Amino acid sequence: MNIVILLGAPGSGKGTIASRLAAENDNLKHVSSGDLLRGAVAKGTAAGVEAKGYMESGNLVPDALIAQMIKDVVAETTGDVTMLLDGFPRNLAQAKILEEMGAPIRSAVLVDVPDAIIQDRIAGRRTCPSCKAGYHVTGLPPKVPGVCDRCGTALTIRKDDNPETVKDRLVVYHRETEPLIAFYTEKGLLRRIDGNQGPEKNAAAFKAAM
Repeated sequence: MNIVILLGAPGSGKGTIASRLAAENDNLKHVSSGDLLRGAVAKGTAAGVEAKGYMESGNLVPDALIAQMIKDVVAETTGDVTMLLDGFPRNLAQAKILEEMGAPIRSAVLVDVPDAIIQDRIAGRRTCPSCKAGYHVTGLPPKVPGVCDRCGTALTIRKDDNPETVKDRLVVYHRETEPLIAFYTEKGLLRRIDGNQGPEKNAAAFKAAM
């Protein structure tokens, strides 16, 4: 088992790329830290209950708690599998925690998209609450408007996809996550792709880079 880290701003297409590649290849496993958190909260696990307390009070979930969820997934992933790690690490502290886990990191691929395009892209983003498939009203529309191609569930708009929240998330990204670009460059692990080529070309470029 080895790990490929997905880097990029919120809305850069990391999740779409990872889910597409994982659906096409059984040896690829998409692990989203956001999905892990939401899943743990929904299931009422010990970690989920603790995380929910932080989230409801408006505080960030501690690095150690998110790292424990990732560590559990890493521990149960065996064989010839490449884990596409999406949303973790988000900062230098989490990157160091990941290193301490001892899991081999194959590369860190940056999906590079300008902020102006990010803001327009997120405005049209839609998500399936059931199977977590991602869509865009113009860039990656479902066959039936508002309905998931995979499972037929009505698509939803995430609460954190409104314009003001997106601006705040980009500020946080540049402050907290962008330093990881230099961190993984120094380790010789960083790869960079243009994330504005369209879903199919983005996925192909990512696969070649990783």
